[in-house]
Amino acid sequence: MQEYQTLAAVDLGSNSFHMQVARIEGDQLFYLDSIKEPVRLASGLTALKHLDAAARRRALTCLARIGERLQGMPAGAVRAVGTSALRVAKNAAEFLDEARAALGFEIEIVAGREEARLIYLGVSHSLPLTQTPRLVVDIGGGSTECIIGAGYDPQERESLRMGCVVFTKQYFPDGALSKTAMTAADIAARVEIQLVARQFRATAALPIWREAIGSSGTARALGDICRLNGHSDGGITLAGLTWLRERMLKAGQIEKLELPGLKADRRPVIAGGMCIMLALFEELGIETMAVAQGAMREGILWDLLGRVHDSDMRDITVNQFRRRYHVDGRQAERVAALAARLAADLVQDPQPHLDDEALRALAWAALLHEIGISIAHSGFHKHGAYILENADMPGFSRRDQTRLAALVRASRGGLGKLGFSRGDPNWPLILCLRLAVLFNSGRNNATLPKLRLACQAGRCELHIPAAWLNANPLTLAALDEELQAWREVAPTFTLAGLQTEPN
Repeated sequence: MQEYQTLAAVDLGSNSFHMQVARIEGDQLFYLDSIKEPVRLASGLTALKHLDAAARRRALTCLARIGERLQGMPAGAVRAVGTSALRVAKNAAEFLDEARAALGFEIEIVAGREEARLIYLGVSHSLPLTQTPRLVVDIGGGSTECIIGAGYDPQERESLRMGCVVFTKQYFPDGALSKTAMTAADIAARVEIQLVARQFRATAALPIWREAIGSSGTARALGDICRLNGHSDGGITLAGLTWLRERMLKAGQIEKLELPGLKADRRPVIAGGMCIMLALFEELGIETMAVAQGAMREGILWDLLGRVHDSDMRDITVNQFRRRYHVDGRQAERVAALAARLAADLVQDPQPHLDDEALRALAWAALLHEIGISIAHSGFHKHGAYILENADMPGFSRRDQTRLAALVRASRGGLGKLGFSRGDPNWPLILCLRLAVLFNSGRNNATLPKLRLACQAGRCELHIPAAWLNANPLTLAALDEELQAWREVAPTFTLAGLQTEPN
């Protein structure tokens, strides 16, 4: 595993973009530098869920500045993550091409529950370690994450489809703070929270939370307002939120609201954030909430540190899935070992290029290629692909899951309908996985022959001892069928045939 001295996280939030750089010292992180800009990406979502030109310009300008700061850092030391606004934007793929070019690094989109996990990781590392259950709430620009955890482990994670930018845009579009608008926002927030309120109260088994923590900009702004106006000693209180609601109604217009602690960059979205927070307090039984320094960007760094130190959350998730879906562990490991051997041959060739992430994806796909059997043996590769594409998989981005599902879907059956092209980075992984499955069809520990796979410019040759091949006619027949399957996708890619070699 590559060693790094510094790591960087980029959080493409729906309200603000954040960058955080940290120095690695053993198992600890020391924060060095940060950038925050209120891009308000969610405010640029049109009625048809497209990011408008103005929001895209703001975002790309910010990413270019961050990219300049990160210039020269290795790709593996930087992780950039997009959240709610990019999850829902229908033109996100087009924007991401521009965004990657501006930033100079890969950008991944994470699901809401994965966002919640990263938030909890960042918050828990900024607080004293305790095994007492704590509630963590993060009101973002487009979504609100609620997490129950103990220590560094989140136990319940939910992402609610409401955020300070979205709510402000929907209920206070012209800045008017009317009682009608406040009531509508309150009801909408309560309806959304009720989807998880019973579950969270049952998990906590407490009428009132002993420890509730708020993270990110909305919580910090509300905490400052409560403290500087005499309603808390630094956190957020129910009494302070109720007072703030009344002050907003008296002001009548957001521009007329003058309060100690209300900063200019938070003013445009404070109304939506306040309504969501007040509804959370009332529905989840919160009386006071402390404000954490840690947030998602710190969580991204700690998660990245785990990957660097061979404690990758994705490995943990894969092992959990193997247990959950009762995967035959010995068979999975046999397939994974042979797939890795074949891929090691390809690494020596200039084309195709298989980087560390590709090899890890191959290993995970091999370990999980039979998870669909728990649903039905017929078409189990299709069932497995569906699980992997749609399940909650901590540590995996949407792109990770899509790639994993594609590999498992292609691990057996015909290739003609998969539609991959010569430039598709998955085809060498698919080849290694299919051959590994084929040679382990006996599901035993029989000694396999010495195999060698060589590929160049879309043409591959599998070298295998002639004597072994002659002694295993069933495998020879299966290999003939495999050759035919690859011919169906020619001229995109060709498995040229078996090159027999002496023992």
